[in-house]
Amino acid sequence: MLNSCSEELLNSIDISLPAPEREPQRQYYFIKKLKEMVALKAENAGRSLTYHVETFGCQMNAKDSEKLAGILQSIGYVENESEKADFVIYNTCTVRENANTKVYGRIGYLGSLKSKNPDMMIAMCGCMSQEKHVIEKIKKNYRFVDIVFGTHNIYMLAELIYLKLTEPSDKPLISVFDSASEIVEELPSELKYGFKAGVNIMYGCNNFCSYCIVPYVRGRERSRRPEDIVKEVETLAENGVIEVMLLGQNVNSYGKGLDKEVTFAELLREVSKVEGIKRIRFMTPHPKDLSDSLIEEIAVNPKLCKHVHLPLQSGSTEILKKMNRHYSKDDYLRLVEKIKRKIPGAAITTDIIVGFPGETEEDFEETVDVVKKSGFTSAYTFQYSPRRGTPAAEMPGQISEEVLKSRFERLLEAVHQVTAEITALETGSVKAVLVEEFNTDKQTLTGRLDNNLLVHFEGGENLLGKIVNVKLDECKGFYYIGSLA
Repeated sequence: MLNSCSEELLNSIDISLPAPEREPQRQYYFIKKLKEMVALKAENAGRSLTYHVETFGCQMNAKDSEKLAGILQSIGYVENESEKADFVIYNTCTVRENANTKVYGRIGYLGSLKSKNPDMMIAMCGCMSQEKHVIEKIKKNYRFVDIVFGTHNIYMLAELIYLKLTEPSDKPLISVFDSASEIVEELPSELKYGFKAGVNIMYGCNNFCSYCIVPYVRGRERSRRPEDIVKEVETLAENGVIEVMLLGQNVNSYGKGLDKEVTFAELLREVSKVEGIKRIRFMTPHPKDLSDSLIEEIAVNPKLCKHVHLPLQSGSTEILKKMNRHYSKDDYLRLVEKIKRKIPGAAITTDIIVGFPGETEEDFEETVDVVKKSGFTSAYTFQYSPRRGTPAAEMPGQISEEVLKSRFERLLEAVHQVTAEITALETGSVKAVLVEEFNTDKQTLTGRLDNNLLVHFEGGENLLGKIVNVKLDECKGFYYIGSLA
């Protein structure tokens, strides 16, 4: 953990403040110092210095990348859409082994760019950085990487850049915290969209599913204070945001450990009071913790999207036990039935892992059975990938690649059939759509329904960021072709 700072810095900070409130002051000090340094570099180069943040992985990573971009823009960097930039950050994911392999390949590419531009700076952060074997590999094989930092000290980017520039070395500057007890608020953030935004409500996870690396790289659960969350949402609304997605590894656990415990349903009620916010989503709830009060809140609150992402992972009770998921197949199906009964028209989406160690053909068929009975509008399907450091990686009964591939293809077929049948029921109806962006053809727009499905339709740039009525003319399984109503 880095604690070095100058006497000038210490003299500029109100040390009477609690540590979480003092930390933003510390980082704004480094932002100010770097702004001067970057301005001088830009003047000498005769152009603005550029940055590029490449995000791998989940929406939590995407939100972290917005914070990184906000800090870099505050320093004076200008965004570049390609990696041929003066400062490149890879915000990494380590959920599956192939994610790590992909990142190493891309870092190698950055090395070739840096050989042509020695002043280029390269940083790596995110979940991969929390793994010790990854750090050792970077130190050994990718010494041209300038800065490596972890999930717990994203907020320190400005300080780390300053240290690297003022104390140059041919070795990577590595700052990875094992854990974090405090949440640093009020640092810059640059939104990808001006009309919708993710809002972290908690960090970390206490569930320790046997296949998952997240608790080891993201740490234990820490909830933000509700007043800080509401304040952030109010600021977003004042700046034109109309849809927010509340983010956490397990949002149902929100509020535990705060001075005054607050339930997730209570937080949703407070956020929904913010004027200007028209839609509220959240990701991700855990089936074992999905409360009746939350289901009721979704049912009655007009701002809450009628969409529940409910990760199944497996339909086999035996496999669910091995996964340490704390619910059975029947528990899950009862929960799905309750959601559909209490929230008419609710869309349920899910995550499914195929080929968990010890999975038999009967176990797999149980998963297919749940897919057919649940009526998911979409499902994210994954082939099991062992992650070093997780209990499942050492379990007997690892599934062969041939069987894994066969089951995965059969699962996809079942998912496609079910989702097509469910989504086709809405064909011909008129639905409210938040218009997000132009498609690659630059002629048609893409928007998202309340149930999170996409619809493509013709329209002009003036519709971007607005909620409009669209007729769903044709169902394409996972999306619709529509027309303005």
